[in-house]
Amino acid sequence: MNQRTIGGLRVGALGYGCMGISSAYGPPQEESGVAAIHRATELGVTLIDTADIYGPETNERVVGQAIADRRDRVVLATKFGHDWHGEDGVRRINGRPEYVRSACEESLRRLAVEHIDLYYQHRVDPDVPIEETVGAMAELVAAGKIRHIGLSEAAAPTIRRAHAVHAITALQTEYSLWQRDLEAEILPTIRELGIGLVAYSPLGRGFLTGTIDSLDQLAENDSRRLFPRFQQIDANRAVLAAIREIAQAREATPAQIALAWVLAQGEDVVPIPGTTRPARVEENVAATELALSAAELERLAAAAPPGVAVGDRYPAAMMGALER
Repeated sequence: MNQRTIGGLRVGALGYGCMGISSAYGPPQEESGVAAIHRATELGVTLIDTADIYGPETNERVVGQAIADRRDRVVLATKFGHDWHGEDGVRRINGRPEYVRSACEESLRRLAVEHIDLYYQHRVDPDVPIEETVGAMAELVAAGKIRHIGLSEAAAPTIRRAHAVHAITALQTEYSLWQRDLEAEILPTIRELGIGLVAYSPLGRGFLTGTIDSLDQLAENDSRRLFPRFQQIDANRAVLAAIREIAQAREATPAQIALAWVLAQGEDVVPIPGTTRPARVEENVAATELALSAAELERLAAAAPPGVAVGDRYPAAMMGALER
């Protein structure tokens, strides 16, 4: 697979997002998820992305087991920031330095590794200065427990303040033909600073594959049932027309066209689609060999301009945790 550089870190052009193996999209699929991770690494995927909150905790354990025999081929990324350890069990954003250190130790233990290659703050804590949080992460770099620092869903001013404390390697945020809001301010900011973009949900949580026609197709415990954009799925369907038409002309799948568009947004952009099916991994990886023409890119961008999606990308309670 072609390689890309994000903030000085060299990775395969396409990564793999592990969340769906153990949470969010229905029942856990650990066995097939491990098979998907193995197939991904066989095809040249190096960036494997998890988080302590996925499960919670179970995802890191599964990922650790899956990469145990191929650790030297993996750029391992995980995240902290969602603290569910209080007596009331309520999940809260936590960026306090002492929590950064304890969360890292727990992730290292669950993953059964000596270091984490890319460690993200999953959500910015509004009650803790970013300088304090990143300062604690910098101490972890100095101690050899993590190699690179990342942020997730951070606003441009926060990114600048964080980068002044320690070099930020990557920003992880949602980016797809369905979600382009970061192009106005965040993408120019990270490019100015030399920070790479790791694009999660590059397939719009499966919507841009063109295979989800109604909520009835989703499992009862699939979190997408709660997402406003999926609750207004009919109003959002128009964005798929251009994707499907180009896919048919190129003898590709809609998923491959949607991924090829993200890949075409810059050599500093690495999408991390998730799936628990090895066959889907193969389909996604094939998108790295699909070069869209300027006319095709222009057509897709015109069909899906920033703000095209109807409805927020998260339920109201989750939108409050995003820096905007």
